[in-house]
Amino acid sequence: MRILALILAISTTPVAAHELWIEPLAYQVASDGRLEANIVNGEEFEGVILSFLPQSIENFVVFAGEEANRVQGRPGDKPALNQNALAEGLNIVAYQARVATLNYPNWAKFQKFVDHKDLGDVRSLHDARGLPEDDFDEVYGRFSKALIGVGAAAGSDRRVGLETELVALTNPYTDDLAAGMQVQLHYRNGLRSNEQIEVFEKAPDDTVEITLYQTDENGIGTFPVKPGHAYMVDAVVLREPSDQLAAETGAVWQTLWANLTFAVPE
Repeated sequence: MRILALILAISTTPVAAHELWIEPLAYQVASDGRLEANIVNGEEFEGVILSFLPQSIENFVVFAGEEANRVQGRPGDKPALNQNALAEGLNIVAYQARVATLNYPNWAKFQKFVDHKDLGDVRSLHDARGLPEDDFDEVYGRFSKALIGVGAAAGSDRRVGLETELVALTNPYTDDLAAGMQVQLHYRNGLRSNEQIEVFEKAPDDTVEITLYQTDENGIGTFPVKPGHAYMVDAVVLREPSDQLAAETGAVWQTLWANLTFAVPE
């Protein structure tokens, strides 16, 4: 596994990229406990807590084993997830936001995002399509998951049907983590090999370190984890929007963000 030589402290200058993640109030709860989690939009594991807003939600579902339950809430609820655990074991919370658009006033701002997410030579594709250098729109979709351990927390993460998705191959609450945590990056029916994943590590004192890794030929990324720390993993797909989506939004690029959060017990 090739590790990119970049570790950023939380005090560094923010990059023009905003994650959307599920942040449980507790990553482990009793077998008769409740699942409570905020939907957060921000950077470097710090951001704005979003209310439960049905008009912003495409899908919001909890999975445990083969069971699934759509999250119910009232407009304005915080935390957005507040319900009984679905079952004892590993509960998987999945959230898909409805698409939204972002305007880029100039190419430099977009290039900064492209470089940070390691999306390749986008400029040549942009120019080949005859797109403007200034004042163009991107449409983006968010596909977020969180792992919450209920009771003994046994079980495995799995694909839950998100268009792009990070799947934990390691159960952080029950497995031996001496060799690190493994996640697998999916896009539609394929695996994303040799792609960047960004790992955000939050310590008990809320300081954050960010490290970039590369998936292998099987789409698997492996990284070390520490007891008592919370983690967020992020990866981005960039593509041309469909003709219909482009007509509806005016966007010339589309991004799909896969996100996964979990914690490691003390």
